[in-house]
Amino acid sequence: MALLTEQRQHIETLVRLSEGHTADLSGCREVIRRSWERCVGEYRLDPGRPRPVRVLTQQALKEHQDSVDELLHVARAGVDQLYAQIAPLGYVLLLTDRRGITVDFRGQTTQAPALRRAGLYLGADWDERYAGTCAVGTCVHEAQAITCHQREHFDATHISLTCTAAPISDPQGQVIAVLDISALQSPRAHESQNFGLPLVNLYARMIEDAYFLHRYRDCLILRFDSAREFVHLNGRGLIAIQEDGSVIAANGVGRGMIDTHLRRWPPWSSSAMPTAPQLFDAKIGDLLGILSASDDQIRAFRVRASDATCFVTLIEPRRRLAMRHAPSSPAPIPALDRLATDDPAMHRVLKLARRLRNEEVSVLISGETGTGKEVLARALHDSGKRAKGPFVAVNCAAIPESLIESELFGYLPGAFTGGRSKGMRGLIQQAEGGTLFLDEIGDMPLPLQSRLLRVLAEREVMPLGADKAVPVDIRVVTATHREMGELIAAGHFREDLYYRLNGAQLRLPALRERADRHYVIRSVFDALLAERERDVRLRADAMSALLGYAWPGNIRQLKNALAFALATADEDEITVHDLPDECQGAIGGAPKTFLPALQAVTSDEGQRLQALLKATGWNVSLVARQLGVSRPTVYRRMRRHGVVPPNWQELTS
Repeated sequence: MALLTEQRQHIETLVRLSEGHTADLSGCREVIRRSWERCVGEYRLDPGRPRPVRVLTQQALKEHQDSVDELLHVARAGVDQLYAQIAPLGYVLLLTDRRGITVDFRGQTTQAPALRRAGLYLGADWDERYAGTCAVGTCVHEAQAITCHQREHFDATHISLTCTAAPISDPQGQVIAVLDISALQSPRAHESQNFGLPLVNLYARMIEDAYFLHRYRDCLILRFDSAREFVHLNGRGLIAIQEDGSVIAANGVGRGMIDTHLRRWPPWSSSAMPTAPQLFDAKIGDLLGILSASDDQIRAFRVRASDATCFVTLIEPRRRLAMRHAPSSPAPIPALDRLATDDPAMHRVLKLARRLRNEEVSVLISGETGTGKEVLARALHDSGKRAKGPFVAVNCAAIPESLIESELFGYLPGAFTGGRSKGMRGLIQQAEGGTLFLDEIGDMPLPLQSRLLRVLAEREVMPLGADKAVPVDIRVVTATHREMGELIAAGHFREDLYYRLNGAQLRLPALRERADRHYVIRSVFDALLAERERDVRLRADAMSALLGYAWPGNIRQLKNALAFALATADEDEITVHDLPDECQGAIGGAPKTFLPALQAVTSDEGQRLQALLKATGWNVSLVARQLGVSRPTVYRRMRRHGVVPPNWQELTS
């Protein structure tokens, strides 16, 4: 009842404004006053008729996400970090495009229905021309950060919300996106939101600068700050330049420096732009030689426009940087180098693997299931002196216990009933001159462990039925996902064998722990494309979902998920909706309940599919068999036509 009373009073204030009475606005902030006047004068919004939340269709949302695809990818880390700070306070996070359309979102699943009703979710339209005064729409129009608190909203249905937004600009200074945090409820006092504005502004600038560095990664970039200590850490100014010192683009701080320079020394031509040497009162050689001028690769210059001292460093283009460091880099080892990029844990693993590749010491590779233990073992083999020999992989958990002895050690003719008439060379002998890889070594039967210990100790194998041992020249690499110390303590694994196998240990990190997840995803995806000889694009929303998912099955699960997406995607691109169900919930930590509201089923094909599903009690597997298609195809058609099972409708209402 109190909320209805407040809404009625709010509407009466705005109606009086539309009638030309402005006395009631004496306590209203100027930025809010201007927006209200636009709403009633320019947009002709009726304060007495609050508008329902407007949500884009899935196809329309996809088009908006495509237009900011590159920014979505760059912004993901900043969005995740900001949301981690505000989520405990009950806030949600919206990232919109320049039109005010929510293209990315973070929110608590427990608030889903209320957030949906308030328009705080993916696909919602916060354009000021439709939604009235609000943080996002007014931020876009004013091109400045703003808090729109409760009754400062124009639409009466929004007066319980508090929202704070900051613009994200492109290198030319045009607003391309808005970062917003919002809450359904908050204290009445406007001061309660004072924390939000600097926080959102900070992350908007971080995303803006990350986008700048991404866009101009192939250019020379001058990074500067008024404090020497902050230049490398987070220098505020960025200016991309050419080799001759001409300016290509600048971030907000850099544009401010240029504007100040132009006001002090107006150009003869309106299109003239000061060069970097003019801005920093230096010679181009001084700027290009910054990296060799001092130990910390920072040099002080005088800003010509303000006479202030500025500390500058130089960021080199990727290609030039790679060429400059090439002579001092270790010789490439492709088999190992392809396994990681900039993950610290993988760096340690691969550094040790490079040292061990030509050694005869036994190696134990540990890590969770699916982390790529066999891939690392094969890379270790392919990069070493045994590369021309065979690589024989044995999964100790996959071979029946009754057969593993004959499989490993081989047997002579007539050694046992059912064997081959000519006998068989065991896998150990087949690895002669190469590498024997024993996967899941922790599952090897205890009696067999004694025989393997003898092979390692004496470097010879005794086939079943033989009375003479056969010498073998092999290197043994083993792997396990189990805790070997616990197996030894429980008496399930021989301690002496463990120390024979564990001459050196390589511990692979889980995929969720790796800093180079993006590289791993791209590598697996590109390999799948090469196998299928296809050209398919992995869209940013799909990449964000893949990066945000925990991957309990690690790289093996990732490969299966991408293979599923390639098999089910309709178009020449993969979106978040083409991923397996468990991955779709990973985007922003928000489950499917935060997808835009599904439209009514109107197409003939959709209605036929809906009728068939209802007739089978929504048994997708049965419908797939009746139609002669796969289950993913049925789900894909359901998404296309907006067919929603009853248990989903509860979540999307």
